[in-house]
Amino acid sequence: MNNIGKKKEKRVGKRAALHAHIKGHKGTFAVYLVLRLFVTFLAIWSLIGGNYENFFLCLLSLILFLIPSFVSQNFGIQLPETLEIIVLLFIFAAEILGEISSFYVRISFWDTMLHTINGFLCAAIGFALVDILNRSTRFRFQLSPLFLVVVAFCFSMTVGVVWEFFEFFMDQVFLLDMQKDFVVNTVSSAMLSPIDSAAPDIIRDIVDTVIITADGTQYHLSDFGIHGYLDIGIIDTMKDLIVNFIGAFVFSVIGFFYVKSRGRGRFARRFIPTLREKKVVAQQQEKEEKEN
Repeated sequence: MNNIGKKKEKRVGKRAALHAHIKGHKGTFAVYLVLRLFVTFLAIWSLIGGNYENFFLCLLSLILFLIPSFVSQNFGIQLPETLEIIVLLFIFAAEILGEISSFYVRISFWDTMLHTINGFLCAAIGFALVDILNRSTRFRFQLSPLFLVVVAFCFSMTVGVVWEFFEFFMDQVFLLDMQKDFVVNTVSSAMLSPIDSAAPDIIRDIVDTVIITADGTQYHLSDFGIHGYLDIGIIDTMKDLIVNFIGAFVFSVIGFFYVKSRGRGRFARRFIPTLREKKVVAQQQEKEEKEN
């Protein structure tokens, strides 16, 4: 078969796989269609209104919506319908509701909720990556359930840390304030203690903070309804990592019992991607051919 025939056969195979995927994931396709129509309408509305920042956020969301399908069709990975729907809703909640509709500011727990879900999902993905290798016929090793979930947990925490690095970089370079400020009423700082003392000085019951710029402009935080000292990101960062830890730990426990029960856990299967059956069969055939 020439190259043109092979390419045509490949395209036909991808279309058939896509149709089969949609048929087997009708719920996912319905959610995807509704979200895509809504975001497309919002993108057109933003473009007409001259709000180009929201327009590009909508375009980014539309591109991100394609990732689950792209991964499924090009890497031979079967994504559970529940996982696909949560990923789509997560993208919508983070980009459209969080950024464009300002839910990060309007709803105090919005960012915390998303970071918790992110920790859970990343642990599931990390678990799947190792579990796929563990089941693959190309690799001759078997990982214990405990080691497998430890790797999944560490994968999730690494993703969380890298994201916090990204937020810090954007705040330092572009001053975007991605690491949101927190108001605190007590400060413990060694920089405020006497020069000959290493012990931190503790300042309690702070009700106002005055910021004075080089040109003499003064900002009283109380004028903005802020009664205390303005923390600049560290609390937000640690809070995000803690809830990421909680999400990752919860899934790690679920994943451990999933492996111990040899994959019979119904709940865990809703979040763990697997290799498509035909790919597993192909790997087995390849192994047998090599042995013969």
